[in-house]
Amino acid sequence: MPLKLVALVGRLGGFLFYFLDVRHRRVAVNNLLACLCNSHSKKEILSIARENFCRLGEVYLSALKTAGIPTENIGAVLSIRGEENITLAKREDGSLPSFMFAMGHFGNFELFAKCGVFVPGYEMSTTYRGFRQPWLERLILSLRKRSGLNLFDRRWDGGKLRAFMNRPGTITGLLADQSAGRKGLRLPFFGRLCSVTPSPAIFALRYNLSLHGCFCRRLGLGRWEIEVGPEILTRFDGKARPIEDIMSDINFLFESFILEDPANWFWVHDRWKKPERAKLRG
Repeated sequence: MPLKLVALVGRLGGFLFYFLDVRHRRVAVNNLLACLCNSHSKKEILSIARENFCRLGEVYLSALKTAGIPTENIGAVLSIRGEENITLAKREDGSLPSFMFAMGHFGNFELFAKCGVFVPGYEMSTTYRGFRQPWLERLILSLRKRSGLNLFDRRWDGGKLRAFMNRPGTITGLLADQSAGRKGLRLPFFGRLCSVTPSPAIFALRYNLSLHGCFCRRLGLGRWEIEVGPEILTRFDGKARPIEDIMSDINFLFESFILEDPANWFWVHDRWKKPERAKLRG
């Protein structure tokens, strides 16, 4: 089935779920109202929420299809922007630099796995949390591994991830836009405090990784663009910046991505859950 038809079917499914999934619709609408009520009318926010469900359906089905596209052919559906923001010059010791990409659930974010084709000679990795259903985990991992992406389970593979980041010539992408539970930093996002993972900042400092924000933009039906933002400073005058300041910069960058295209983010997640309700994550 052609990718555009798959994406269209996904959009129709998402449209139906907007009316059927009352709980997530309520979360999405409440989040949108809290964040965009000063710039959008109630009618506009409901329209964004409907489109958001359509986008989610589009992404879920499209991700299954794009996972099977050979890496050398991915340019037909994916382009890269912001390559000038990545400095690939070798370090003083002659080794390749390594990078940390702070990512969010924007567009078809699964396409990060295919970005290696645009940076020859680099190894790429990300983390995941295993599924309760073994068959589903096997399916998702088999699709993701087709691109050569190194995958590390956040629950068990901490040592392997650290060893990977400590090597030259690597790019690690971490999702940083969801609640980090009671262990997260309490930082503002759209003016409201929420739990934020400190991992991108901590790892970038510890392993001397160049830190960048990474964003998947929807260009049209079955077409996306991944943008890499300018380097986010982790040190100033030779000293490490506070972790809170670095992650605040990432939050601000995510806000700008969302405002560009509000329907392109994962509004169905309870991003601003209260600490006493936040799930403790190991």
